[in-house]
Amino acid sequence: MSSKIFTPTNQIRLTNVAVVRMKKAGKRFEIACYRNKVVSWREKLEKDIDEVLQTHTVFLNVSKGQVAKKEDLVTAFGHDDHAEICKKILAEGELQISDKERQVHLESLKKEIATIVADKCLNSDTKRPYPISIIEKAIKETGYSLKPNRNAKQQALEVIKLLKDVLPIQRAQMRIRVVTPSGGKLIKNRLSQISVTESEEYDDDKITAVGILNILGCFYVHLLLGCICNVF
Repeated sequence: MSSKIFTPTNQIRLTNVAVVRMKKAGKRFEIACYRNKVVSWREKLEKDIDEVLQTHTVFLNVSKGQVAKKEDLVTAFGHDDHAEICKKILAEGELQISDKERQVHLESLKKEIATIVADKCLNSDTKRPYPISIIEKAIKETGYSLKPNRNAKQQALEVIKLLKDVLPIQRAQMRIRVVTPSGGKLIKNRLSQISVTESEEYDDDKITAVGILNILGCFYVHLLLGCICNVF
C-alpha cells in the first residue's frame, strides 16, 4: 500500500525567503518576499510588486507555510484582501534578517548615508568637501542610530542636522538661474525664503531670477515649484 504525504490546504511551503512581519490586533502577520527586494521597493527603485513578493498571500507563519485566516485578517485590517494587506505589511512591517545580514546591511547603509552627506555638504571653514571617512566617523560621534527600514536619503537629512554639533559643516550651494512658467509673484515669495537673490527680471507673470541656493533647494525649486533651473 503506497503512502501519501498530506499537506493541509491552508499551508504553503516557500524557500529562500525574506520575511516582513507586522504585529496587529494581538497576532503576527507575515509576507514572503524575495531577498534584497524589500529595501528596493521602499526606496521606490523597484516598481513591480511581483518582483518583490513571492506570493500575494498573508501568513501567520511563513516558515511553517501557515496562511492567515479570513477572520484574523478582518479583525486586524478591516478586510481580507490579501493583495492590499501585503502592500501595507511591505510598507510598514519589520524586515526579518539574520544578525550577519543585518550587520552587512547597516554597514552598507552607513556608507551610503555618509556618501550622500559628503556630496551635499562642505566644510564651512575651508569650503571644501569632507572625505567620506571623516563623515562616517562624525556620524558615530553624534550617536545617531541607523534605521534599517528607512532609506539613506531620509536619514542623511537627519544626520546633517546632528553633524553641526561635531563638525563645521554647511550645505553646498550653487548659483542658479530660475525661470518660472507662470505664477511669478507666488514663486518669488517662496524663493525668497530659501535663497539669496542677486537679480530679477519680470515679463508679465513670468520671472527670471539669479541667486544662491543649496542643492536640496534646487530640487525643491525644480520639482515642487515647476521652475526651470540652470546652474552656472
